[in-house]
Amino acid sequence: MGLFDFVKGIGKKLEGQSEQPEQQTQAAEPTAQEIANQLLAHIQSLGLAITGLSVNYNSDTDTAVIHGQAASQADKEKIILAAGNVQHVAQVDDQMTVAETAEDADQPESQFYTVQSGDTLSKISKEVYGDANQYNKIFEANQPLLKDVNSIFPGQVLRIPQ
Repeated sequence: MGLFDFVKGIGKKLEGQSEQPEQQTQAAEPTAQEIANQLLAHIQSLGLAITGLSVNYNSDTDTAVIHGQAASQADKEKIILAAGNVQHVAQVDDQMTVAETAEDADQPESQFYTVQSGDTLSKISKEVYGDANQYNKIFEANQPLLKDVNSIFPGQVLRIPQ
């Protein structure tokens, strides 16, 4: 459990937000409840194993609060990243628990890495592991959040497994 920081305004645009024609003036911001509902739908669409999932959003602090029980530490971390790597979220307050199994007890928490301009998974892999060819380890640790090894962007936060 904890509070995780993200770069607001850089991440993925959530489904359900309508694009306004350029002729119209500034589009109305979605309400906190709309953002919470969109975050919930986004997390559920990933098919990660979590029971009792609930999402609240505080528009004053741009914080998403996530509750539920994840099946594994990896699923919990992916849920945090799924909520944080979206346009309106600056922080994720992790209130989730993990249904521990013997396998999970041996696995440490992953590090989080914020993508910088010019980064590639190979470059990150070389920096973290000392071997650029370990990039697939990072890619696999971030699925289903990443669809392609070249789909990262500056400001995005990734899981870096041990």
